Amino acid sequence: MTTEKEKMLAGQLYDAGDAELKQLRLAARDKMAVFNNELDRSKRQELLKSWFGTTGEKIMIEPRFACDYGCNIHVGENFYANFNCTFLDVCEIRIGDNAMIGPNVQFLTPLHPLNAKERISGLEYGAPITIGDNLWAGGGATILPGVSLGDNVVVGAGSVVTKSFGDNVLIAGNPARIIKNL
Repeated sequence: MTTEKEKMLAGQLYDAGDAELKQLRLAARDKMAVFNNELDRSKRQELLKSWFGTTGEKIMIEPRFACDYGCNIHVGENFYANFNCTFLDVCEIRIGDNAMIGPNVQFLTPLHPLNAKERISGLEYGAPITIGDNLWAGGGATILPGVSLGDNVVVGAGSVVTKSFGDNVLIAGNPARIIKNL
């Protein structure tokens, strides 16, 4: 039998009101409260290492960080995210090494049915986000469900990334498009 959590991670319609998922979200909120009130950077780093699915040794996220679960976030070595970032991780978010994330950046994996009856019923689904090495995401950028970005990608400030892009590009705009090959 497939659990609601298994369906969620597989990108299938699932019941967000499931008791196990509610408990996991509540545990994540407790961790967010501790993390966001911790002034010591090294203690915040250790909290992230014990909370996220996987991390490198060097990871730093500035306070007012928000997520759904945390355990579905996987980041590489030398990861930095500035203030007020949001990682909604109903599906996996994977980011490679040497990432620089500006303030107010959002990684959003949840999706909701277009059919009103399904949406009102509490069913939802998601799509993972996968990003290669050496990402620089400017302040206020939004990465939407199902997006994959290659290595050495720069996302301009305020951009909304609605589709996938390969390696070595500067993308910007709403929707984001290639501005320049790097």
